[in-house]
Amino acid sequence: MISDPMMGVIMLALFVVLLLLGFPIAFTLMALGVGFGFYAMGDTVFQLFVQRAYSVMSSDVLISVPLFLFMGYLVERANILDRLFRSIQLAAGGLPGSLAIATLATCALFATATGIVGAVVTLMGLLAFPAMLRAGYDTKLSAGVVCAGGCLGILIPPSVMLILYGATAGVSVVKLYAAAFFPGLMLAGLYMLYVVIRVLITPSLAPKLPPSERAASYWAVMWALATSFLPLALLISGVLGAIIGGFATPSEAAAVGALGAMVLAVAYRQLTFKKLQESVYLTARASAMVCWLFVGSFVFSAVFAYLGGQSVVENFIIGLDLTPIQFLLLTQVIIFVLGWPLEWTEIIVIFLPIFLPLLSHFNIDPLFFGILVALNIQTSFLSPPVAMAPFYLKGVAPKHVTINEIFSGVMPFLVIVIFSMVLYYTFPAIGLWLPNYMYGGGAN
Repeated sequence: MISDPMMGVIMLALFVVLLLLGFPIAFTLMALGVGFGFYAMGDTVFQLFVQRAYSVMSSDVLISVPLFLFMGYLVERANILDRLFRSIQLAAGGLPGSLAIATLATCALFATATGIVGAVVTLMGLLAFPAMLRAGYDTKLSAGVVCAGGCLGILIPPSVMLILYGATAGVSVVKLYAAAFFPGLMLAGLYMLYVVIRVLITPSLAPKLPPSERAASYWAVMWALATSFLPLALLISGVLGAIIGGFATPSEAAAVGALGAMVLAVAYRQLTFKKLQESVYLTARASAMVCWLFVGSFVFSAVFAYLGGQSVVENFIIGLDLTPIQFLLLTQVIIFVLGWPLEWTEIIVIFLPIFLPLLSHFNIDPLFFGILVALNIQTSFLSPPVAMAPFYLKGVAPKHVTINEIFSGVMPFLVIVIFSMVLYYTFPAIGLWLPNYMYGGGAN
């Protein structure tokens, strides 16, 4: 006879095998949850399945996911990225590596509006990457800038990833947004600082633009910023300000943001029925994926815990007699490795629940842990061999640009992400000061 805890371990191992074989993750979770649940608790598992599905569909926190996604897809289709990039380029014309700085700044702002890594990397790969190559910029540096900048939407609010973490860990999304604000700015600033230093040391990496491309009057720069940068910045600031300031819940602010995106698209004369239809379709598809992933994860986790598999994992880790920093290192290395075969959504809703119950044992704040995970997930999009951002860029890059050049270009930015994690661990006030100042201590 096989004990229930051992069945839980077999359940987890079977999931990993099926995952590597390429089975759909959400339906694999549901099938394993129902199958092993029927073995352990009989017909009750079907009631559990219905209950979990209903709790996901009625979750107040998850309501904001489709609204933020719709806002992002609509802004993406409003074709304001080229205007935004051009205006920031004019404003940064006197800086070393001005095109790269403009690319990172555009990525940071546009990522806050979309939060969709593939969309930002692809669009910047079509717009900024060829512009940097034409200006004589180093291919590796240009590729690294586009890939790293495009991943900032995972961390910078209003990040969908933080919403999912909040729903999984039971942490306030408002506090997560406040905690992620300065680390997001820090990471974007470190990217820009790296580019400036590299270009100052080796000017040939990013030659200065000819005067015809960077000469513009003060009023021309102001007008370009006012018609492209300012409207999007006001939309994002309004949404984030309402959430962090406590004037609206994330769902309410997301609804206003979606309406603001529609107004912005109308103002730029880009709101057509086809674009609206595409935005609604993409939103529905992504939201359905997230919801079914949550349903499968909740059923799987409940059955896994019922069988005693969670206690086996917890006792094993506790038995290692780790210090808090060793536990953090272990979890971050596991998340880093999981980022190769998995999307960040699967990491958040499937594997993080295994570690979350252990945070209290090691006296680790779930709010602090969530921002550390958000920083770490940046690496899953950048680290070879399965790095999605370089592959997104390769799909739209000129044929002479090889995937090895792109991988080589992202490596310094990968080091910067790891350095930012060390910096955040050493000085946790970078993330925790703002939520503690505004709302007091605690994650909930």
